[in-house]
Amino acid sequence: MEDLQLDPLVVVARAHDLMLHSRVVDYAIDDWAVLTYDRRQFFEWGGWLAVRPMEELAAFRVVMRRERGNGHWREVEAEHGETIHEMLAVLRERGEVSNRDFAMHERKRVDDYRGRKDSALVLHYLWRVGEVMVTRRERFERVYALTEAVAPAEARVEMDEEAADDLLLRKQIAADGLTRFTGTVKYLLRRDISAAELKERQERWLADGDAVEVKVEGWRQTQLAIGADRAILEALERGRTPREWKPRDTTTEEEATFLSPLDPVSARGRAKPLFGFEYTWDVYKPEHQRRFGYYTLPILWGDALVGRFDPRLDRSTGTLVINGLWLEDDALARDEAFVEAMGTGMTRFRRFLGATAIHVKAVRHVPLRRRLAATAY
Repeated sequence: MEDLQLDPLVVVARAHDLMLHSRVVDYAIDDWAVLTYDRRQFFEWGGWLAVRPMEELAAFRVVMRRERGNGHWREVEAEHGETIHEMLAVLRERGEVSNRDFAMHERKRVDDYRGRKDSALVLHYLWRVGEVMVTRRERFERVYALTEAVAPAEARVEMDEEAADDLLLRKQIAADGLTRFTGTVKYLLRRDISAAELKERQERWLADGDAVEVKVEGWRQTQLAIGADRAILEALERGRTPREWKPRDTTTEEEATFLSPLDPVSARGRAKPLFGFEYTWDVYKPEHQRRFGYYTLPILWGDALVGRFDPRLDRSTGTLVINGLWLEDDALARDEAFVEAMGTGMTRFRRFLGATAIHVKAVRHVPLRRRLAATAY
């Protein structure tokens, strides 16, 4: 993971907390927020809202400056110039503000998905162009402060443009794992980039060892991977598990892992080419269009995605409710190793959520249903 995508929806837990729970031993909900807002090791920014390492802010400040040239933001500057000056003055006076600090009836109404009040739109604009940062969250709503009050001085120095572009593009390779750089580069850099420039960069990365080419069996096109992963890829090609992948606790064979709906392992169409697993997050679809449940989580066992389940946390009773569970192969439900791994994984999951009970509503496989129900004891 090169960054952590944030999502406000909370059914069992927010998607970013689920993402970290699946990777970090003893992770607790909102640990990411402690590191971000209390220790200032990370910052959040972007249309694709994500938490990123503070040492990368200097590179992203190049992108923030380019963001100001976006046609929409130019329109905001022209139409709401007085409100921009007002919000900056309020921030200098109060130190921090949030959208909730301004009543709707006191503000000019705007028609923008970033906010319905001019104050909300302008605060979002100031954040996107780098003049303010998110200093904390309150009920998951952003609370803003001037950038100099949030980021250390060394992080506020804008990086050389060429170096920033190179860093961000190589970060994208690392985030993708394997990539062809299709359709995302302009959005990533907030500028046009020609095929010739991208080709020249790739050739330089390959020559310098910053990237390697990878041919995946069954895939037509050669992929690009980060150069630092060469030893890992070579170990995998020899059929060995890389030393860096040794788990600190249980393996995914011993304990099934439940992936976040936004997990880069399986989200946005990656589950099909990587695992042969069809996965779509149906939470925003009408009920009659959902193939499975409202908030299904993929199940990773070993190195395969073997199924999904639809959980809900009843906070009034502290009960984790399993609305449904679907396996790719029903024979797995009779595999003792899998049943035990699911039980171990569900025990950790229940404790992570703070649930004191579990209610298995719709799991037709009897041994699996019994094992899951037993995780509450």
